[in-house]
Amino acid sequence: MRILPLIVLTLSLSATAAPAQTTHKYKPTAGVQTFAVRPAVLRIKPGDTVETQTWSRPGDYYDPKTAGPWPGEVGPFFIDGAELGDTLLVKIVTLTPNRDVAVSNVTAAGISGVAGDGRTRMLNEPLPARRFVWQIDRQRMLGILELPKSASKRIEIPLRPMLGRVAVAPAGEEAWGGLWPGDFGGNLDAADVAQGATVHLPVFHPGALFYFGDFHALQGDGEIVGSGLESTADVTLQFDLIKGKRIRWPRIENDEFIMVAGSVRPLVDAMRIAYVELIEWLVADYGFEKMEAYQIVSQAGVVRVANIVDPNYTVVAKFPKALLPPKR
Repeated sequence: MRILPLIVLTLSLSATAAPAQTTHKYKPTAGVQTFAVRPAVLRIKPGDTVETQTWSRPGDYYDPKTAGPWPGEVGPFFIDGAELGDTLLVKIVTLTPNRDVAVSNVTAAGISGVAGDGRTRMLNEPLPARRFVWQIDRQRMLGILELPKSASKRIEIPLRPMLGRVAVAPAGEEAWGGLWPGDFGGNLDAADVAQGATVHLPVFHPGALFYFGDFHALQGDGEIVGSGLESTADVTLQFDLIKGKRIRWPRIENDEFIMVAGSVRPLVDAMRIAYVELIEWLVADYGFEKMEAYQIVSQAGVVRVANIVDPNYTVVAKFPKALLPPKR
């Protein structure tokens, strides 16, 4: 029997290494009052993580004694490779209160979901201004308020930390004040923008120009008094891009739901925007036929009225991930 020599072939495999992902530690030094195109404060790449904080300074809005001016939002961050027509993904990895008090204002200026405001006049006198200072128990994650004029005298409520404002620079030369939500994100005041959630934002400019701020330790649906438990937080954000995918309104997803946020007045139109976009998302990305998607969303959809106090109202329409088809 002839023995053939053993030939060992060594293959040289070349692979392109995945780009290194960087963790940036960024400490804000100022805030801005509008969402607009402006020079970036930080430049990052898709896949990068940023460890940072919401912005505040002594004597500002969060100070329970002085009740000073609003400090503004952090940003913008420039994301390399982001272009018009892309989608920016922002995952909220951690969101942790970093002070022991929060404030919630009833303002005489008329920001309310149940009384006259600056855009809806009523015959009754404006509510008197009042500032409520809540204690934040960071160990037990509770908001605590003394109620000296009420039967309960004291209430403790579990915290649900959220970011009120997540945004990109709006389209064209638009500049929107910090109170406004819209298709660019902005002041959504949606409690779903919480730890573990990923926010999808349309990109209108090179770099996307991302902003965030307005931490609420807790906020009920509608934000009817005009503020949540306004405080400050340590934040970890991770960024990514979907190239060439254009969305019209902000999307949010977590372990339980896919969601769309619509922001406009009247409230019913905000709800319509959110539901139409949600149905179109199911058709485009999950293989549903349009009329069948319309039917199942009508039966299984969930709605959060995020705010009815901002210049635009925000509604979040949700669809359970448990009803989505298995990933291929």
